[in-house]
Amino acid sequence: MAPEMTACEHHLFAEAGRERPRCCSNAQLKVVIVAANVSTRFGGEAILPWHYFRLLRKRGVEAWLVSHERTRLELISLLPHEADRMLFVPDRPEQRWLHRLSEPMPQRIASLTTGWVIGLYTSVMQRKIVRDLVHTHGIDVVHEPIPVSPKQPSLMYGVGAPVVMGPMNGGMNYPPGFRNSEGLLQRWLVRAGRTASDALNLALPGKREAAVLLVANQRTREALPRGVGGEIIELVENGVDLTVFGPARANGRQFRTPPRFAFVGRLLELKGVDMLLEATARALREQNLELHIVGDGSIRSQLETLAATLGLNQHVVFHGFIPQKQCATLLADCDALVLPSICECGGAVVLEAMAMGLPVIATKWGGPADYLDETSGILIEPRGRERFIADLAQAMVKLSNSRELGPWLGTSGRARVATEFDWEKKIDRILRVYTRASQLHRAVKEAP
Repeated sequence: MAPEMTACEHHLFAEAGRERPRCCSNAQLKVVIVAANVSTRFGGEAILPWHYFRLLRKRGVEAWLVSHERTRLELISLLPHEADRMLFVPDRPEQRWLHRLSEPMPQRIASLTTGWVIGLYTSVMQRKIVRDLVHTHGIDVVHEPIPVSPKQPSLMYGVGAPVVMGPMNGGMNYPPGFRNSEGLLQRWLVRAGRTASDALNLALPGKREAAVLLVANQRTREALPRGVGGEIIELVENGVDLTVFGPARANGRQFRTPPRFAFVGRLLELKGVDMLLEATARALREQNLELHIVGDGSIRSQLETLAATLGLNQHVVFHGFIPQKQCATLLADCDALVLPSICECGGAVVLEAMAMGLPVIATKWGGPADYLDETSGILIEPRGRERFIADLAQAMVKLSNSRELGPWLGTSGRARVATEFDWEKKIDRILRVYTRASQLHRAVKEAP
């Protein structure tokens, strides 16, 4: 029996005057997952294609994965018995040079400049592989889950099978209280990049010709290129592997003494870790606590210097990058997650912490505001740097001092993740999307 449709899916099919499509059996589907980069090591969007591939194969779907040579060893080591279903494009000198060029750039600028060029260069080679797979195996659907940017042009068109793109998540700007954080040059480059993307999407019609475009929210729908002709369906970008991120504690367990807060993510300006360090210094005036920072990035040395300047060396631990399962173990030994990002489209780590029963403090802007509410965390309004730091500190003290609030938020968040964000349920929904895309494609081919 086909899984129950979401209210959003019911509305979309009813709005178009169509009946709910009947899902074909998993064994009948043949799917290609194509992505410029697939990896489980660093999280972020690169892990999304991997979850689709591994779970489709677990369901018995005839699926193939097309990615980049740089992750061949990692991916084959994870599923060695599926090695013949993974195809890789070579790592060319031009790509390595562009990657080195992007390293000192701010993240948003790199993604809009060298990141685009690298992605398109890779897509040229991947498109040929995908076309060959469609011709050889009679592929039903090609799915391009990343890049999640709605503005990124795509070359996945004219491949001989219907294309599903997304879920995409983007169209983000800095909140009004932090608009000056980027600087005039960076804001100008972002605007110029978005304008250039409109022209590129006219020249490279992948998104305009896709059968289905998946968007995580309304702001992403509004950021899609003009002229898209496929169906647009809302589906959350991130999911949680509940076999990795399980409950960290029995319900009702109180915070440790001293309580332990964690940040997980890349150490970049937009993540707001500098403000978290200042908030920690303020919170320590009222409550002894620890902060564990997991992740690496271009400003790590600056943050370590700031922590020393604020006198936090006895209270803050920089762990650097650690693998996902080790990260889950560390989170299980903490009491709450803090994500002070000021321009976060997604925020999978929020869902992972919720899955472990941890309360979350996060910015009320972008992805975290899509996942959290007052029943599962504390959302901080981004009303300017000084106010934001003060509110972060107050939230950390509030959680530390309450015997009931943290466990209640954690239990509620865990229940919400299990209901709405479990990867297994997400695969149920994507299988329905594949069936719909295949039916649309067949109807077009059979039309007189």
